[in-house]
Amino acid sequence: MDKRALTYRGAGVDIDAGNALVRRIGPAAERTRRPGVLSGIGGFGGLFELPPGRFREPVLVAGTDGVGTKLKLAIELGRHATVGIDLVAMCANDVIVQGAEPLFFLDYYATGRLDLDVAESVINGIAHGCEMAGAALLGGETAEMPGMYGAGDYDLAGFCVGAVEKRDIIDGSRVMAGDALIGLASSGPHSNGYSLIREVVKISGNDLDARVGDSSLTDLLMEPTRIYVKPLLALIAGLEVRALAHITGGGLVENLPRVLPAGLEARLDVSSWRRPAVFDWLQRTGNIADEEMHRTFNCGIGMVVCVRPEDVEQTLDRLAGAGEEAWVIGSVESGSRDVVMHT
Repeated sequence: MDKRALTYRGAGVDIDAGNALVRRIGPAAERTRRPGVLSGIGGFGGLFELPPGRFREPVLVAGTDGVGTKLKLAIELGRHATVGIDLVAMCANDVIVQGAEPLFFLDYYATGRLDLDVAESVINGIAHGCEMAGAALLGGETAEMPGMYGAGDYDLAGFCVGAVEKRDIIDGSRVMAGDALIGLASSGPHSNGYSLIREVVKISGNDLDARVGDSSLTDLLMEPTRIYVKPLLALIAGLEVRALAHITGGGLVENLPRVLPAGLEARLDVSSWRRPAVFDWLQRTGNIADEEMHRTFNCGIGMVVCVRPEDVEQTLDRLAGAGEEAWVIGSVESGSRDVVMHT
């Protein structure tokens, strides 16, 4: 029998590396600090106090998500700096659709063997995403699990907690026939459909350096998910927003019905917005049918805002002033709680 003394490090878990990572990411987390934060990273739990006087009847709204197989591309390409933004966006964009202001975010980073440089790059991206969403990076967990992940692999998950006044919750219940649907431009595929995207890339010969329009395919596919929080908070503060829909997996046809009351449907004009060239490339290269495109990808619309028809121009003006490209893409009509696409 082998009598060697065993150690945790010898088994593949380096506690010292984990401690070093906490020290490295401290400044990035500190940049996300906002009123209400009572503790820094490194404790057993993050402490957050609802700012006194900020809410009268606060309702907490929580969202959790990951980045999916977009991480496979990030790992293969060695491009780790922006997937943290994707992680925050997928959670914070879900929270804002209820009308909630994101307050704090926590992440979970799991890997087989901790690479300090990669982990620091990823978590710096998370902190940057938190700054964009106005949320504090309150804490997280780094798990080193040898045998669970292949060499160089890692996974990400996170969750965001926000708050909204009970009377101001946006749940789609006020949507009426005749309301206008305004689509906000996406930055690309965001973090959805990458299992199909990776299959299309294989068909193309794995030429990620190929030019699509003015950019490389790599840049287009790794463009981080757009975070809509601050422009939408400003819009909600000044106008009646009747519903918001974050267009994630399932596209417009699956996500819009989630905020429509019974007896109503969304009618969309697919020619009313600019579809980024990357979606044309995906459809052409993969021979993907229109229906499959609309059920898998956002096809250029990352968020939908439902407003009264008389508020359309003001909504578009406010969004443009906040740096968002937006279009009237359709309307709400009587129907079967479905999405009808037409040109």
